[in-house]
Amino acid sequence: MLNEKSILVTGGTGSFGKAFIRTVLDRFPDIRRLVVYSRDELKQFEMDQEISTQEFEQLRYFIGDVRDKERLQYALEGIDTVIHAAALKQVPAAEYNPFEAVKTNIIGAQNVIEACIEKGVKRVVALSTDKAAAPINLYGATKL
Repeated sequence: MLNEKSILVTGGTGSFGKAFIRTVLDRFPDIRRLVVYSRDELKQFEMDQEISTQEFEQLRYFIGDVRDKERLQYALEGIDTVIHAAALKQVPAAEYNPFEAVKTNIIGAQNVIEACIEKGVKRVVALSTDKAAAPINLYGATKL
């Protein structure tokens, strides 16, 4: 299913992203390209120590933020599938920094959608949380 495909994972250095990357590399050895897209240089460095581009030639670490649509468009060149896992997820941090949550969780998601349409990405899978089903706070509303 994913062999010979190119996948980009936003928030690729997060807990879901790392687990997903490991799973894909284990189950689909013939994947064409697997791009870890995140804004955290340190987490990318640390992840490369665990899941190395030396060992997995199809793996790429790409610094970027879903808030930056132009950078996102550049990263999407030749991508077949996007897994959108980038988000501010810690409720206290989102409540204390509400507009940062809006910029990442709402505007960032809009950027992903628009960039994928513009670049002809065939499939987009967006992650959310149970908190978005009936939000009682700002965080849940940004994930709604």
